[in-house]
Amino acid sequence: MHASSHLTEASPRSIARNVGVIIVGVALITLCAKIKVPSWPVPMTLHTLAVMALAVAAGPRLATATFFAYLFVGAAGLPVFSGTPERGIGLVYMAGPTGGYLLGYLAASWVTGSLALGRGTIGRALAMLAGLGVTYALGLPWLAFFVPADQVIPLGFAPFILGDLINIAMVAIGALFIPSRLIGQIGR
Repeated sequence: MHASSHLTEASPRSIARNVGVIIVGVALITLCAKIKVPSWPVPMTLHTLAVMALAVAAGPRLATATFFAYLFVGAAGLPVFSGTPERGIGLVYMAGPTGGYLLGYLAASWVTGSLALGRGTIGRALAMLAGLGVTYALGLPWLAFFVPADQVIPLGFAPFILGDLINIAMVAIGALFIPSRLIGQIGR
């Protein structure tokens, strides 16, 4: 068999597998968005758990594609976000107080996935912390458009950081069961 024909034969399977990972990933992110503790202006969810798990398991390209698909589905008006439909849908919701966090998770998908590739447990945990830092770096300034500046940390960081760190710890422990050589390989 010629090498190029092998690549042609593998491509449809690879594409189908990647599409399947994206669909399951969007469903996982949506489920984690809907498991929430109501709070204002940003609800407490398991978004961090889903984003970090996908980034560590799928790698930067597939994790970023998955979160982008999640944002696309949400922008189209499907109630995938944590506050939908109660707090609005589509672009209206995305332009609200949580919009910066959503963009932060998109960036964190790439950062975490890239930094976690081939790393051990500590490297993966540090990659997730870097991704979380990116999420807050985009989410907090955005939130400042909706709340007084002196309330950004009390409303947008303090209530969430412990839960986010616990989510990262859970993903790090779960990733112990995935060999380092397979990290970032789902969908390949």
